[in-house]
Amino acid sequence: MAATLIDTNVLLRLWQPRHPQYSIAAAAVTELRKQRADLCVARQNLVEFWVVATRPVINNGLGMSPLTITGELRALNGLFRLLEGKSGVAGAWEMLVGTHLVSGKQAHDAHLVAVMLVYAVTDILTFNIADFRRYPGITVLDPAQF
Repeated sequence: MAATLIDTNVLLRLWQPRHPQYSIAAAAVTELRKQRADLCVARQNLVEFWVVATRPVINNGLGMSPLTITGELRALNGLFRLLEGKSGVAGAWEMLVGTHLVSGKQAHDAHLVAVMLVYAVTDILTFNIADFRRYPGITVLDPAQF
């Protein structure tokens, strides 16, 4: 099975057992593991996870303490292969945003795709299906389809 990047929204759901999408995210990751997929995260995913997890609940965050999240990041690093430190990501990102006329916060998604291209990761598991459809060569996996 191909390498699969786990998007931040899926990671966050895995840490929210009461969220309606928790069981969907957990089932998708479990099934991909059964299929022996190489499950990966980018450093950007961990930064985004930290931002949302430590943001106050009133601001659409999880309201967790930095101390708690430090432990959670260690857990994530143990569950998924970390993609970081390879040259070529910045150039790939610039090519993607220019070619696909990316604007605003969707530049973050383009950066994840750039990491995927540099590491030859072909699949992404995400609840934000439409955000990644514009990129050829990327297979977008919907957690609800597992």
